[in-house]
Amino acid sequence: MNYKLLHIFRNTPFGRETFLQSLYFCKTINAFPVAYIPKSDKFLMYFPNDAVQVDLDHSYLKAPGTAKSHAEDLFNEMDIKPMFYEPKNFTASSLPDIPTNFDYLCCPRSVSDLSSKIGLGHIGPKVRRIIKHATFPILITSPVFKPWKSISVFFGGSKNALNALKLGVKIAMSSGFSLDIYTLLEKQDEAYYRDLIKHEGLTEPVSQLSKQWHFYKQSDFDTMLYDVPHNSLIVLGAYGHGIIKDFLLGSKMEKVQSTVTNNLLITGPYCSIPLQ
Repeated sequence: MNYKLLHIFRNTPFGRETFLQSLYFCKTINAFPVAYIPKSDKFLMYFPNDAVQVDLDHSYLKAPGTAKSHAEDLFNEMDIKPMFYEPKNFTASSLPDIPTNFDYLCCPRSVSDLSSKIGLGHIGPKVRRIIKHATFPILITSPVFKPWKSISVFFGGSKNALNALKLGVKIAMSSGFSLDIYTLLEKQDEAYYRDLIKHEGLTEPVSQLSKQWHFYKQSDFDTMLYDVPHNSLIVLGAYGHGIIKDFLLGSKMEKVQSTVTNNLLITGPYCSIPLQ
């Protein structure tokens, strides 16, 4: 299957780092990156359960005369054929409709705050809303281009955490990189989590692709974050139950953001991840 990732291109040094990350992600998993160069500071995304108006900061419209050539240079640097998206439908003359039939979307930590104001402990409200309603995973990049060489899945046992695990397995299959699983033990023991993946038919692919399943006491969250390799893609679910339940609404996500600089691949509650 020809998977496609949509990237909203920002013609700045910060945007260059983000785009390089999208290109690396696509090249690693054999997907196709598609760049959208915005001509206005707003666009709409129509999801099955919500319409999200994304308000871009003015840096996304910087130097429009060089934006496409800069994007093409980065495509060529990664030896990827340039592909661009041009909006066909508009809710208003300056409000293009961006389709939601892509397989991945790359977001910086915020799409509506200046990069100078974006701390590691902040995910913008529009990005949170996109994750909440998207039917595809969201790639949130590291602050600068950081190639990853393994996959680390945060697995808390929820339905959405199972989706994240399926996605991690899928990325491991596509990339050839190894997979590690990280679980905080809450009220259950290790056998409970192993039974969950057995029930989902994931035992065999997990055993074939994973190096190790790491279990931690609930009080060892900081230790778990430190143990994740700095050059690993972290895959996690949002809006689930268990360890992941508050990742985009509360303290755990802020802790992740303020502690790690890894790239994050996030599945929201409406994501459906087939392994094939």
